[in-house]
Amino acid sequence: MDAEKSHRAVVPKKGGNSPEGPRGGKGASGYGTVGGKDDGDTRPRKRLNETTADSDAGAANARGGDHLPVAPHRRQLDEEAYRRTRKDGATGVDGQTAKDYEANLGANLRQLLDRAKAGTYRAPPVKRVYIPKGDGKSTRPIGIPTFEDKVLQRAAVMALEAVYEQDFKDCSHGFRPERSAHQALGSFWKQMMDMGGGWVVEVDIKKFFDTLDHRHLQTIVRQRVRDGVLLRLIGKWLNAGVMEEGALSYPDAGTPQGGVISPLLANVYLHEVLDTWFEAEVQPRLRGRAFLVRYADDCAPRRRGREASMAA
Repeated sequence: MDAEKSHRAVVPKKGGNSPEGPRGGKGASGYGTVGGKDDGDTRPRKRLNETTADSDAGAANARGGDHLPVAPHRRQLDEEAYRRTRKDGATGVDGQTAKDYEANLGANLRQLLDRAKAGTYRAPPVKRVYIPKGDGKSTRPIGIPTFEDKVLQRAAVMALEAVYEQDFKDCSHGFRPERSAHQALGSFWKQMMDMGGGWVVEVDIKKFFDTLDHRHLQTIVRQRVRDGVLLRLIGKWLNAGVMEEGALSYPDAGTPQGGVISPLLANVYLHEVLDTWFEAEVQPRLRGRAFLVRYADDCAPRRRGREASMAA
């Protein structure tokens, strides 16, 4: 991908999903979208069309899929973001708990909004910890944002989902509203049975969250989002730095697993460089049927015939 070249705008073709959905994650606390593990509230959720984000999405459709100006500007969006933020998660670098933040909630949310809109919000570094992987032999690095940063990230996710849930393809399942690992497996099984045989290529992008290119990601985001508040916040989160055992570093690539915004940004990136590429470039070159099922950075292209290697 050449970040200096312009890319055609992605026109929404379908309505977005509701933020209500099955809980799920990739074995990491705080890893997921609305309804995921980072959400400790089990009360009934407002559907997206009850938030201001949905009216923004409708306005974009009315303009024929033009760039959508959205941002967590509105009080009700921040209040809903706070409600959806997990209250019992680990604390970030400032040690502030949800209970501490709630002691002066109204003023804290107003000040957070003001700083985000004015561009004076400074994204704090994430606290890096390591958790065991499923194999029991290795660990996965997890970044823990501060509680206030989690609230602001959640507000941004709610606004951005109104845009990207219209664009994401059916092959994408990871960390999306009303999408789960079980649905990904079900979709794979059904299409595999319908094809009646062929080749399956299982792909896991090695260290994807550690190596995601910031410049390419921001170029992709600008295709659909022109709002300066959101663009600034995304840039700040990508460059916030990592605190590990008292040492602060600033990686020039990657987005820390554990942040609320990270799974969405990962899906935005992979939608463009994998899902759209497979549909637009790979499938037309194959003589037979092929499909792709993706869950975050894990995917399984399948091809009926001898050309499966092209799908990888």
